[in-house]
Amino acid sequence: MRRSLLGAASVLRSNAIAPESLVSRGFAHTPGQPFTATLFPGDGIGPEIAESVKKVFSAVGASVQWDEQRVGTTADPRTNSFVSRENLDSVLKHRIGLKGPMATPIGKGHRSLNLTLRKELQLFANVRPCFSIPGYKTRYDNVNLVTIRENTEGEYSGLEHEVVPGVVESLKIITRVASTRVAEYAFKYAADNNRHKVTAVHKANIMKMADGLFIKCCREVKEKYPDIQYEEVIVDNACMQLVKNPAQFDVLVMPNLYGDIISDLCAGLVGGLGLTPSANVGHMGLALMEAVHGTAPDIAGQDKANPTALLMSSVMMLRHMGENDMASRIQNATLDTIAEGKYRCVAM
Repeated sequence: MRRSLLGAASVLRSNAIAPESLVSRGFAHTPGQPFTATLFPGDGIGPEIAESVKKVFSAVGASVQWDEQRVGTTADPRTNSFVSRENLDSVLKHRIGLKGPMATPIGKGHRSLNLTLRKELQLFANVRPCFSIPGYKTRYDNVNLVTIRENTEGEYSGLEHEVVPGVVESLKIITRVASTRVAEYAFKYAADNNRHKVTAVHKANIMKMADGLFIKCCREVKEKYPDIQYEEVIVDNACMQLVKNPAQFDVLVMPNLYGDIISDLCAGLVGGLGLTPSANVGHMGLALMEAVHGTAPDIAGQDKANPTALLMSSVMMLRHMGENDMASRIQNATLDTIAEGKYRCVAM
């Protein structure tokens, strides 16, 4: 049984999660040479899963120096968030980072920590691979897709106000610049990684101007990639099709809110957010990888947390830096451990 599972893991490594590049880096790094990465351990279980990643990196001899950053306990007036200017400057300096889960108090009048990082650093594309893992049984065994989410605008622009008592207006912002940028990223990602189809997810049948502009930009970019198949799917139908037959999708690109929902839906197809890596990519290859699950304060400090999502996100970080051998060693060991089935955390 173990041999068959590990054989399946080998197939997975060569197909479903074969090394895929994010975007060309705009900064130099020679593979095998030391580099420094910003590390946000985060809240709740964040520090302990971050420590797990550090132990694995040490065990394989990864030449990474960590610039650990802690968010504040009061809002920084320069950012209107617990994320400080110094936190942001660390990522801008090193151009690469890894982030554990962060908690933002609800309804307290300051910006989400994640939203602050994405907007202030102009991390315009969230890239989340979703793939079936041999040895970990879910309802589907043939999922191999990537969601690419526009990260800086849409309903998450943070523009809302109370018109009169009891009536709140929230603005959705869609721009040609941001829509074209993320569409370009999605098609280039597909072309660079031997993926064959890009699906634009939208609601242009209702939001004819906003989502209409988004898909217009996608259509214009498609003209530059004649070898890539292209389709448009309304967001509610996309959700239904994903749970009926996720194998029909390859790369999905969409505005911010739809991407937030659909990327979590896709994670559910393969076992949940605890297994799903994620990367946020910005101009000239600046990138911040992250675990997108919650902080799970109820199990913090009990050695029950699943580090897989943050570990696999760190693999994406290594690949982005050209450290493919090191990334493959960590990825393969992680998949083999899951396939073996001997060591499983409570969440699995």
